[in-house]
Amino acid sequence: MTSDSNLPRHVAIIMDGNGRWAKKRGFPRALGHKQGGEAVRRTVEAAKTLGLECLTLYAFSSENWKRDESEISDLMNLMRRFIEKELDAFIRNGLTLKIIGDYKAFAPDIVEKLEDALERTKHGERTLAVALNYGAQQEIARAARLAAEEGEVTPEAMDRHLYTSDLPPLDLLIRTSGEVRLSNFLLWQSAYAEMLFMDVLWPDFGEDHLRQACEEFARRERRFGGR
Repeated sequence: MTSDSNLPRHVAIIMDGNGRWAKKRGFPRALGHKQGGEAVRRTVEAAKTLGLECLTLYAFSSENWKRDESEISDLMNLMRRFIEKELDAFIRNGLTLKIIGDYKAFAPDIVEKLEDALERTKHGERTLAVALNYGAQQEIARAARLAAEEGEVTPEAMDRHLYTSDLPPLDLLIRTSGEVRLSNFLLWQSAYAEMLFMDVLWPDFGEDHLRQACEEFARRERRFGGR
């Protein structure tokens, strides 16, 4: 593994491929999402092993409401179970949970569970940011509106009003499943992030994949617009 100085501080992942994973095996999509939840658990543990400061996961976009009601219901139930099952582990492992997006649009019981988790994990040493009911275009519009209310709309003012304002700059963005697009995720924050598109479907993602991604990041020369 590379030295700590070459590691990304902040890695974000577009977790794509649950449905295709299930379809390839003749399983219902709900099972794909369940296995995707197992991949989240593995990846959070791997981030700790690798010493990452912040991991951001794209869990539910603002466009996901367009999916079939049955699939949305499955996703909401999975979210409920995941919070209940993993919260104590988050606390033990020193994780601070952060939500980016308008999570208060969810059912009241989910909002209550999320806010309880936010409160109980607020003193962790590392951050797990989860994008829920999130869309980057909406985030940028919101930040611009708030910046305008303060005065001049500048990049610095915009940064202050993003959901990620208290997180390290985004270093590496990963998308699984072989798709090559950002899907309205962290558009502002990705301006100078390294990007890696991996062929693995999300339910098969694990520590080896995250390690490989970090090693690829370490081999790249970051220029930030310079030569």
